Amino acid sequence: MPKAQKKEKLFWYINREMSWLSFNERVLQEAEDENVPLLERLKFLGIFSNNRDEFYRVRVATIKRLKKIGAKALEILGTEPSILLNDLIKKVLNQQQRFEKIYQNVKSELKKSDVYIISEKELISEQKEFLSGYFNEKVLPHLFPVMIYQSKPFPYMKDKASYLYVKLKGKQRGNVQYALIEIPVQACTRFVMLPKKSNKHYIILLDDVIRLNLHKIFDVLGYDFAEAYNVKLTRDAELDMDQDFGKGILEKIRKSLEERKKGQPVRFVYDMNMPPDMLNYIIRRLGMSKMDDAIPGGRYHNFKDFIDFPDIPIASLRYPKTPPIDHPELKNRNQTILEIAKKKDLLFYFPYHNFNHIIDLLREASIDPSVESIYITLYRLAESSNIANALINAAKNGKDVLAVVELQARFDEENNLYWSNKLKEAGVKVIFGVPGLKVHSKLFLIKQNVRGKKFSVAHIGTGNFNEKTSRIYTDFSLLTADKKICRDVDSVFVFYQNNYIIPKTEKLFISPFNMRDSLMELMDKEIRNAREGKEAYIILKLNNLVDKELIKKLYEASDAGVKITLLVRGSCSLVPGIPGVSENIRAYSLVDKFLEHARVLIFANDGKEKIYITSADWMTRNMDFRSEVAVPVEDRHLKKIIRDIVHIQLSDNVKLRVVDEYQSNPYVEASPNARRIRSQIAIFDYLKKHDA
Repeated sequence: MPKAQKKEKLFWYINREMSWLSFNERVLQEAEDENVPLLERLKFLGIFSNNRDEFYRVRVATIKRLKKIGAKALEILGTEPSILLNDLIKKVLNQQQRFEKIYQNVKSELKKSDVYIISEKELISEQKEFLSGYFNEKVLPHLFPVMIYQSKPFPYMKDKASYLYVKLKGKQRGNVQYALIEIPVQACTRFVMLPKKSNKHYIILLDDVIRLNLHKIFDVLGYDFAEAYNVKLTRDAELDMDQDFGKGILEKIRKSLEERKKGQPVRFVYDMNMPPDMLNYIIRRLGMSKMDDAIPGGRYHNFKDFIDFPDIPIASLRYPKTPPIDHPELKNRNQTILEIAKKKDLLFYFPYHNFNHIIDLLREASIDPSVESIYITLYRLAESSNIANALINAAKNGKDVLAVVELQARFDEENNLYWSNKLKEAGVKVIFGVPGLKVHSKLFLIKQNVRGKKFSVAHIGTGNFNEKTSRIYTDFSLLTADKKICRDVDSVFVFYQNNYIIPKTEKLFISPFNMRDSLMELMDKEIRNAREGKEAYIILKLNNLVDKELIKKLYEASDAGVKITLLVRGSCSLVPGIPGVSENIRAYSLVDKFLEHARVLIFANDGKEKIYITSADWMTRNMDFRSEVAVPVEDRHLKKIIRDIVHIQLSDNVKLRVVDEYQSNPYVEASPNARRIRSQIAIFDYLKKHDA
């Protein structure tokens, strides 16, 4: 008789979507934290709201699509789509109640600083008079109400827009009529500052300015009663790229963007105080299920606008500004950054370091007569991009400039389309990624010819070449003249231009070619070392950890005795601390002023520690369906800086949360009498001291 096979261990896995909602709850914790300045708390409410909108546009929309494919959906999601949607909605509703409570609390606390967010019902006569003139001059020209007629199709509602849903009654027959008014935030500010009174600051939302003046719109049409409630519709935002290979990529993207605007509704948000007759009417006309698709909310929607809440000149209401630090190797320089980078590797950590160094490097390269070519990948460009302008200038100066533009960078497609056209017009060679792969790598390569001698300097980073996000996202960038790395980066750009030439690299890990296998080999080595009694550990700093194959390997490593520490900002599907499965794994998440975006991989490697920075999260899409790059950091000094920064983050006892199987997000508590460490402040102090 054959020996009984060893029973396979249960595979512990937290659903990605539920884990993501747990991440967004950590953002909500920041809005709830009484130690966070009040206007920063409003900002976190805005971030939470914006995150949730994108969650519905992408993740919930995907689950709704999967409902249509039957049994295959269970294999993909790990649970029935309808059950998952029900669980998600329960958590969303719970978070929404908490959100409203926090908002009311923040409003109340702001009053103690003489800052009042008021509605049209709280105005005094002077303020009403001011807003009457403001409305006539600034708002009314941008209002175009759409009447809702029973005999006609329901008016189209845009995604990302917020509307006032208006109920009207006629003067004579008492007939009821409904209308929609889009709140014109593109043309008018969402927040109107009222004249100060006795040093008190008064702010009213544009929504309420319109409510106050509804009579100016509808009285002339014979309606003597109007009431309005905020509503918004969220639509499926996935781009459906048709398979007509006869069409150019630009045409496909443009067509898909137009289709996105007409995407299927996935959520209808309404003011919970709306009368039942109004709610039932609009739900019926939209053809939506009240139970599945309608989410009760507060008086206002599109809280993302609170990210840009007016700056009140009271220092205690905001975090102190932290100006970026100039890199120590680039102070008082009399050489180009390119020449300095040729002599020694340079490591930047944004936003602590000044992102202008990257812009300066590209600008200097654009006019340096010895520079022959600049190759770069562009995933998300800023609306006003000095990176793009430097590339345009390089092309005008006769350089060979290649830009690999990813047109399918979600929600940045239109911006990337705009810049790709500008680059082309200037003579830049623009290619649009690789069929079937998103180009998510953060690379550029500068080639130089100095009196017949050829040199190269490569950039490999964890974040985009975007001036705006570089001020709020933490990211590492490595500049190196290492010949093997530069050769590897060059081979990646060859692949982008000739997709049949698979890059063969000596030092870089490249998705989808050798990244997954290389990571597996590194973990297998830690497993072998642990079994041999050697020191074995893995430290991972990621945005998301959801790939099942990589999680299984981490469980195997834990079972072998490898000590594993995870610092995961977003979704973490791995369950730490399970006896016999993951008891050697500890997982944490850090949410604070800056968005933790850097990805770092650290392996003990039998005493010869290996450190990598990478553009790739540990997700199936990053390993198998995107072009990603990981690079080893080999300079001892730079390795120590990365190690120290990660250590500071894991020592945080103010903003660090524990990730556990319950998704409860408890804060890491400081030991009695321990010094409070808020890592994002401590890292500034560390780098300032280091740069001195």
